[in-house]
Amino acid sequence: MKFPSPVSIVWMAELIGAQVLGNTAASATGINEIHRVESGDLCFVDHPKYYDKCLNSAATFIIINTTKVAIPEGKALLIVNEPFEAYLKIVNHFRPFTPSRMCISDSATIGEGSVIMPNAFIGNHVTIGKDCIIHPNVTVLDYTTIGNNVVIQAGTVVGSDAFYYNTKKSRGTWYKRMQSCGNVIIEDFVEIGAGCTIDRGVTAETRIGAGTKMDNMVHIGHDVVIGKNCLFAAQVAIAGGTTLKDGVTLWGQVGVSKTLTIANNVTVLAQSGVGKDLEEGKVYWGSPSEDALTKKKELIWIKRIPELWKKVMETK
Repeated sequence: MKFPSPVSIVWMAELIGAQVLGNTAASATGINEIHRVESGDLCFVDHPKYYDKCLNSAATFIIINTTKVAIPEGKALLIVNEPFEAYLKIVNHFRPFTPSRMCISDSATIGEGSVIMPNAFIGNHVTIGKDCIIHPNVTVLDYTTIGNNVVIQAGTVVGSDAFYYNTKKSRGTWYKRMQSCGNVIIEDFVEIGAGCTIDRGVTAETRIGAGTKMDNMVHIGHDVVIGKNCLFAAQVAIAGGTTLKDGVTLWGQVGVSKTLTIANNVTVLAQSGVGKDLEEGKVYWGSPSEDALTKKKELIWIKRIPELWKKVMETK
């Protein structure tokens, strides 16, 4: 999430009650997760396992719960006891929950020729381009951006919160929601089926590339980046932080694990489970998914096991 304008790091420290060490003269331009940070961003870390990764990331400002680390040149540390709580305070300050009082928010922008059908909900600061069709009972939540010539079928939800929790067994409730302050961007000529769910990014964006088509009941997790002209059949589910390049086809009930990369023009056959990066232009099948031809050969040999076992027994 980018701030409306750069914010003095001294002021930020006052907001969250932090001690500042290092470069106190700079200003923060946004707050982001470790895998999406850019120069000028704030990032938080609360476990020694991830201190080095965060300190050496592109983030300029690190909210952290120790002083026993070296401060990288040009960066600043904001020392607090609970970095996660500090993150929540910043997000709630810059992007607080704003209840909606009408089906189409006054702050939404809807382009010429676009049709919003009855019972659709269009949230705060939503932008919809030209010649789109938003069917009944579609929910488009805050800060979503939709391009031109997009079709969204009935009952789909765009921009719901990420399934993303901070875990600490020392507190009464183990799982505390990491509040989502990102958004969803849907590019031109995308078509989304009925009953789909697309989560917003935790701090950045979930993006659906131009020309991509989705069947019914597809789920796209937080911070997923989908390339152009992809094709997803019914009941596909993609976990958070995964990147799909251009021309990827996922057939029915394919499940994709988190933070993977699927290269250009990959096809994954129905009911497969993807647990690792996939190489460009190949066809995959199975769970875990492997090269489809290799997997089919394996099945042939598996079917021959009784016959082979019988021959072994006959030779004894």
